[in-house]
Amino acid sequence: MIKFLRKLGPGLLFAGSAIGVSHLVQSTKAGANFGFGLLWALIAINIIKFPFFQFGPRYAAATGENLLEGYKKLGKVFLKIYITLSFATMFTIQTAVTVVTAAIASSLFGYGNNIEIWTLIILFFCFLILLVGKFTLLDKLIKIVILILTTTTLIVVINAFMNLEYNTNWVQVFPSNSYDIIFLIAFMGWMPAPLDVSIWQSIWVVEKQKITPDFEKKSILKDFNIGYIVTTLLAIGFLSLGSLIMYGSNTTLSDNGGTFSIQLIEMYTSSLGEWSYFVIGIAALTTMLSTTLTTLDASPRAMNKSVELICDKPIESGYNYWITILILGTVIVFLFFTSEMNELVRIATILSFMTAPIYALMNYLLICSKYTPVNYRPTIFIHFMSIFGIIFLIVFNIWYIRIL
Repeated sequence: MIKFLRKLGPGLLFAGSAIGVSHLVQSTKAGANFGFGLLWALIAINIIKFPFFQFGPRYAAATGENLLEGYKKLGKVFLKIYITLSFATMFTIQTAVTVVTAAIASSLFGYGNNIEIWTLIILFFCFLILLVGKFTLLDKLIKIVILILTTTTLIVVINAFMNLEYNTNWVQVFPSNSYDIIFLIAFMGWMPAPLDVSIWQSIWVVEKQKITPDFEKKSILKDFNIGYIVTTLLAIGFLSLGSLIMYGSNTTLSDNGGTFSIQLIEMYTSSLGEWSYFVIGIAALTTMLSTTLTTLDASPRAMNKSVELICDKPIESGYNYWITILILGTVIVFLFFTSEMNELVRIATILSFMTAPIYALMNYLLICSKYTPVNYRPTIFIHFMSIFGIIFLIVFNIWYIRIL
C-alpha cells in the first residue's frame, strides 16, 4: 500500500487542486438548494471534461513534454492565448480559493471577523512551503490531505443516509430562472476543476518523471484516472451532504465566508456530534489548503514556462517572479471582495466556464496532431466524446451570454 501511494503523485495533485471550492462550496450549495436535482449536471460535466483533462497526462506520457511545449509546436500563438487567458483569470481564482481557506481557518482558530489577517497568513505560509519544498513536499502533503478528506466525508455521508432528518429531492431538475441558471453555469465551471488544470497536470507529470525514474508511462494514465475518480466521488459526497442535511431544513447557506465555513462544519457535527467539530474543521481546512497550495504553485510554474518557450531561453528566478506577482495580485483582488465570498466565487467559476471551450479545443488539436505518437492519439470513442464536449461547452457559453 505504501509503495503504491509513493508512486501516485500528479493524479492526487490534480485531486488536490480540484477538491476545494467546487466541492466544499459549490457542490454543497447545489445539494442544499436543489437536493439531488443537479446530480445530472455533476455527472455530465465530469464526463464531458474527462478527455480534455486526460490529454494532459496522455501527451506527457507519450512525449515526455508538457502541454505548453506541445502548444509551441502548434504555433507560439497558442502560448500567447494561454498566457492571456491565464493572466485574466489566475488572480480571481487564487483569491477565491484563498478566501475560502481563510474563512475556515478563522472559524477554527479565532478572529472570525478578520479574514484579511488569515488571508495574508495563508498566502505567506503557502509561499514558504513552495519556496522551500517545491514539488517534492507538495507531492507528499497532498496524499495526506486526500486520505483525510476521503475518509471523513465517507463516514459522514453514510451516517447522514442512515439518520435522514428531512425529506430530500431526488427529481432531476433544470433551472428555469436566471439566478439558478447562473448558479448552474458557475457549478459546472469548476466541476471538477477549471480546464487549465490539464496544463498543470502535464507539468506535474513531467516533474514526477524527473524525481521518480520508475514512474512508468502506463502508470501515468492510471494515476490520473485514480485522481479523477476520487474528485468525482467526493463531489457526489459533498452534494449528498448538502442534500441530506441542509435541503428541507429551511436553512440557507450564507454568502459570507466566515458564516458559511461554520455552517459547513456544523453539517458534519450535526451528523457525528459536537466532538467532531475540530476534526472536521481541520479536514476542511487541509482540503482548501491543498487547493491554495496547488494553484499557487501551478499558475506561476505554467506562466514562467510559457514565457520561456516564447522567448526560447530560460528565465532566471522566473518561478519566484511569477509567484510574487500572483500573491500581490491576489491581495489586490481580495481588497475589492473582502466580505463577498459568494460573488467572488461566482465570478471565478463563470470565467473558468467561459474559457473552457478554448482550452478544450487546444488540447484536442494537440493530441490529434502529428506531434503525438499514433498509439497515444484518441480512440474513435474519445474523438466522439471530445467533439461532443467542445460543442456542449460552446453552446452552453452562447446560451449563458444570451441570458445575461
